[in-house]
Amino acid sequence: MSWQPARDPVVEPTACPPVETVVIPRTADIGGFEVRRAVPSIQRRSVGPFVFVDEMGPALFDAGQGLDVLPHPHIGLATVTYLFDGDMIHRDSLGTVQPIRPGDVNWMTAGRGIAHSERTSPEARKGGSRLAGLQTWVALPEAFEETAPDFAHHDGADLPMIAGEGKSVRLIVGSLYGERSPVRTFSETLYAEALLSPGAVLPVPAEQEERALYVVSGSISIAGDSFPERRLLVLRPGDAIDVRAEAETRLLIFGGEPLDGPRRLWWNFVARDKDRIEQAKEDWREGRFGAVPEETEALPLPGR
Repeated sequence: MSWQPARDPVVEPTACPPVETVVIPRTADIGGFEVRRAVPSIQRRSVGPFVFVDEMGPALFDAGQGLDVLPHPHIGLATVTYLFDGDMIHRDSLGTVQPIRPGDVNWMTAGRGIAHSERTSPEARKGGSRLAGLQTWVALPEAFEETAPDFAHHDGADLPMIAGEGKSVRLIVGSLYGERSPVRTFSETLYAEALLSPGAVLPVPAEQEERALYVVSGSISIAGDSFPERRLLVLRPGDAIDVRAEAETRLLIFGGEPLDGPRRLWWNFVARDKDRIEQAKEDWREGRFGAVPEETEALPLPGR
């Protein structure tokens, strides 16, 4: 997904001891398709290596319509696409053409530079379609910022599932409850989806130094305090907590090892210094990121 302008998320006061910050994402409409940005904000620039968290949709497209994100570039990060509903076709300058469906995970390592597009599949457009999910950006550690670009896709069936006692947890990235995802990362990273029945209790261990919960739908309570949907809850370090579902709930757990230094974000670029971003701008203007299969247009640099 390409960076789209959105108002800064709002921080909501909380007196819940295990919760450090509550962020209300701001909604932006990008041509009839809503996105809600939870990270970055003034109050929270990152959680672990995650520097960008956008919820996509839910959207209902009429027949013949769909998501159309033209080719655009990235550097210094990995994009992680995870859908709840609908489908999407990923194409990139490595020559990849990959459908993604609910429960699958696309991990695209930009490294020194990659371009990609994201579109609703032709089949899904025929009768109208739905789309909902999350896209996150993971900043690469300094040692890997200029690594070779790469793309990895994992079917949902290949990701660990932990189920029982009213909860179902799909481990997207990292390790949790004694299981480990096959998705390769460059730093310690945690990312999981939990579906909870009313009254179910989800333990969130304290192994990761930085952790957050994003409540997609439903509502939860932590230490007796309630939190509704569309809230990002940044958890205090070092506290193992229990999350209780007050309704049918979908939430994401994410976090991991803190960044090894500050990052600059400009459009779709993540880097440690301004000069590297300026170079990426020039490379995109001059067409040095490579062609994306079956694409003839591309997003211009902002302001041009």
